[in-house]
Amino acid sequence: MFKWAQQQLANVAGTQEPIYGPSAIKSVAEEAKTTPYTELTRDDLKWRTLSSTCVETQTFYLMADNGQLAFCQVIYSNVAGIRVTCQFNCKIFTLDGSSTPHLWSSTPLSNHSFNEEKTAFYADNCSVELSEDGTSFKIKSTADPQAIVDLTVKRTAPGFKAGTTGTTLFGTDLSNPWGSMRHVFWPRCVAEGTILTKNGPIDFKGKAFFAHALQGMKPHHAAARWNFCNFQGPTHSAILMQFTTPPSYGSTAVTVGVVAKDGEIVVGGCNSDVVHLKTKGDSENEWPEPTHIRYTWSGTGKDGKPVEAAIEGALEDRLDRIDVMAEVPGFVKKIVSTAAGTKPYIYQYSPQKTKLSLKLQVGDQEVTEEGITITEATFISA
Repeated sequence: MFKWAQQQLANVAGTQEPIYGPSAIKSVAEEAKTTPYTELTRDDLKWRTLSSTCVETQTFYLMADNGQLAFCQVIYSNVAGIRVTCQFNCKIFTLDGSSTPHLWSSTPLSNHSFNEEKTAFYADNCSVELSEDGTSFKIKSTADPQAIVDLTVKRTAPGFKAGTTGTTLFGTDLSNPWGSMRHVFWPRCVAEGTILTKNGPIDFKGKAFFAHALQGMKPHHAAARWNFCNFQGPTHSAILMQFTTPPSYGSTAVTVGVVAKDGEIVVGGCNSDVVHLKTKGDSENEWPEPTHIRYTWSGTGKDGKPVEAAIEGALEDRLDRIDVMAEVPGFVKKIVSTAAGTKPYIYQYSPQKTKLSLKLQVGDQEVTEEGITITEATFISA
């Protein structure tokens, strides 16, 4: 029984690693010092499907004109090169403050495959396909009759990756790394289509954001904390993704961010940051839940003008708090928490009463615009 629990521990989180220090990580910020960002090509959107331990995702956030918020996601997960599983997730948020639960659908997929280019994912009753011109995705799923998805997401600004590869490397020999973390984004998109629920179809015509992420190692080993901001305004979008490594890699923070408008990236790279200005203790798990936050972006625009941007404000009541290990047997969870220091929770927010605003300064020109913000704060280990 204990050996089974040990295996579950290794599969779910992994045991703690030795202290390698910050020399065992090469942040994508090193690339960004000389090349702040690179616009994406079609090749950048191919699935990597590593043969070793990894979690790879394509996620589409939807901000409909009618006020509905949702996301759809394909997850490809490989455990030690032994077992590959795929999942399709769909979440529609309840925003009216009622006790009505969010619609949450998480469906295991069978018979997954990719096209020859690896720009399209297929499984029974599910497909995510990149268009031939590389500017839109078609997402379809009938895997769960409670959430039938038929959506198209089209980018309206160039795709973005920090530096030249968008990738952070892990290992004591960085010429032969044992792990990696990669993010590429479509920061500003439009969506159309529906998600059919038991209460009827929901129209998701409106704004969207797309992220392709690859964690090329056990997630617990790569990051101890995450922060994410997705702001979509009338004329600008602002995206920030930050992860902080466990002490084994020097508690190193890696932050990538981009501000875009239709047809153009305004600024992008690794000169971004997030600060939890105010927090409150969560009695369930003792994590410092953020209540007031500030995100910042800075850099140089294409015309050589300095660019500064910020979003700051109260997060209001959280939309959701997700116990990532809720499905793990209780005694395994206890072993993971004590032996590996792991108790992952995701906090999700989207201020509705007082929407957050992006303050953007390009040279001498200032712009302030209110928009829809979806933020997440994830705590994994101390």
